[in-house]
Amino acid sequence: MSTTNTVSTKWLGNMTFESTNPSGHSLKIDIAKEDGGDGDGLRPKALMLTSLAGCSGLDIASLIKKMKLEVTDFHIETIAQLTDTHPKHYESVVVEYHFHGTNLDKKKLQRAVDLSVKTYCGVMEMFRQFTTMDIKTFYHTT
Repeated sequence: MSTTNTVSTKWLGNMTFESTNPSGHSLKIDIAKEDGGDGDGLRPKALMLTSLAGCSGLDIASLIKKMKLEVTDFHIETIAQLTDTHPKHYESVVVEYHFHGTNLDKKKLQRAVDLSVKTYCGVMEMFRQFTTMDIKTFYHTT
């Protein structure tokens, strides 16, 4: 049986919206002041990148715990190129995984990244349907 997610999005005036997800948490969506908004929220296309990093990051954090890996810091940089013509969309996306620590198990961390990218992250799979993806992993020994 498939799962249905419903997100409720309400206009708050000008160019600002508030979106509430199935867990009941809300966020504001807006555009930059120079584009007619108030700059009071997340941009829709950037929010897509946030979803991509969040989905994969949750997978990897879970695997770090399960594999009992020593990681002192972990962050994801998501860099996307928009097309020049309308409707503007992401024509390419680079996802950089950065792991920091004194005793990084590179082989197991790469396995965690690969499992997220190739098996678990549904948002990654959605992105693959419309753009080219480049995945990079960096290890920073402290």
